[in-house]
Amino acid sequence: MYKDEHFEIELPTIEDMGDLKPDFDRLVEDLHKTCGIDQNLYLEYDVKRGLRDASGKGVLTGLTEISDVVAYDMVGGHNIPADGRLYYQGVNVVDIIDGMKGRRFGFEETSFLLLFGHLPNTEELDSYLRISESLQDLSNRFIRDVVMKASNGNIMNALQRCVLTLYTYDADPDGISPENVLRQSLELINKLPLIAVYSYNSYCHFRRDESLVIRNPRTGHSLAENILYMLRPDGIYTDLEARVLDTALILHAEHGGGNNSSFTTHVVTSSGTDTYSSTAASIGSLKGPRHGGANIKVQNMFAAIRENVSDWDDKDQIKSYLSDILDKKVFDKAGLIYGMGHAVYTLSDPREVILKKYAKGLAEEKGLEAEFRLYENVESVAGQMIMERRHLEKNVCANVDFYSGFVYSMLGIPEELFTPIFAIARMPGWCSHRLEELMNASKIIRPAYKYVGHHVDYTPIDKR
Repeated sequence: MYKDEHFEIELPTIEDMGDLKPDFDRLVEDLHKTCGIDQNLYLEYDVKRGLRDASGKGVLTGLTEISDVVAYDMVGGHNIPADGRLYYQGVNVVDIIDGMKGRRFGFEETSFLLLFGHLPNTEELDSYLRISESLQDLSNRFIRDVVMKASNGNIMNALQRCVLTLYTYDADPDGISPENVLRQSLELINKLPLIAVYSYNSYCHFRRDESLVIRNPRTGHSLAENILYMLRPDGIYTDLEARVLDTALILHAEHGGGNNSSFTTHVVTSSGTDTYSSTAASIGSLKGPRHGGANIKVQNMFAAIRENVSDWDDKDQIKSYLSDILDKKVFDKAGLIYGMGHAVYTLSDPREVILKKYAKGLAEEKGLEAEFRLYENVESVAGQMIMERRHLEKNVCANVDFYSGFVYSMLGIPEELFTPIFAIARMPGWCSHRLEELMNASKIIRPAYKYVGHHVDYTPIDKR
């Protein structure tokens, strides 16, 4: 049982159950007998598992104007695979990134675009920045009584707990008028970076016995700049580092209404619940390794590749180890090359293409060109290997997670903050989808599940 000066964990593990373990094992046995559904029934009733059709395309469940994910071009009435394109409120994300060259506050401009449907002019941006800056604070009481309590290594859990507790600090927490939800949204967009960094600092102090340093964000600085400033012991970063993090935040800010966490936003919002509950649910979705935690898997995989491939420029050696990964012989034995493939994109993921360019520049600044070439070499062979091994017709391209973990590592961002950075970036997207759901939908989202069990008569307990 873990103990420290603040609290002790009182929930036992399975191994701690002692004499109750046999009783628990019987429950587990009953569970396995009960929950198994005949897999053929999914085909018989044409169930769209994962809300996807047989080709893997998502089932249409709603409409949105917030973003568009494009992987095909319509040519002669047929969908032809194309280089991926991502649009925020109709604006190509490539153009957004290119338009930020030599400028700061790219993530802030992107947040404005997602929330209000158009790029801000100078006056609108200045006004938005003034409001945002005023919200980049947490009271000492909240930091002490909420952020620093019950620290743990999974910062996503800390984000959920702190976001839910903000409900208590809100004078109108349950109001779902567009005005009130917008106010709450701006608060969350600007407070989440502080909550994430302070939660990590608290974890390092209380669980690792490291010094505790809490830096207040600086006025006149972007969220990307302040994340690096608050996180680093010396508060020092380069212009390139800030620009790369700003770009990463932009690329992760939104990705259509059908991704798991944004769909969670729509589902939970449709019930009429409060903003903090909706946001906590979306964070819970993003926490899953099939969604936001994928870049950590990529990093762990590359650690194994570096250890087992002696020549990082020898593609035959690389292919040999990747083949062992696909054969479930090495690494985590799941048979997956992480960071490769996407549910929508075919030829390329535009976010990966952009982030790769910034990863190269950052690697050159950090003297990590060899590591970058390793990533390139893996990317160059992995897609074709997966297609051949799985007998796939759809092209397998690298996705945004392939380079994002490498970029975060080069920025000195600890692995514990990889997914929280994703949550910080995705907050404007979630808020936009929440507002869109509240302002356009009138029904609670309630898909159907067909019952395939059997009706049985009740049996008195003395006859069971």
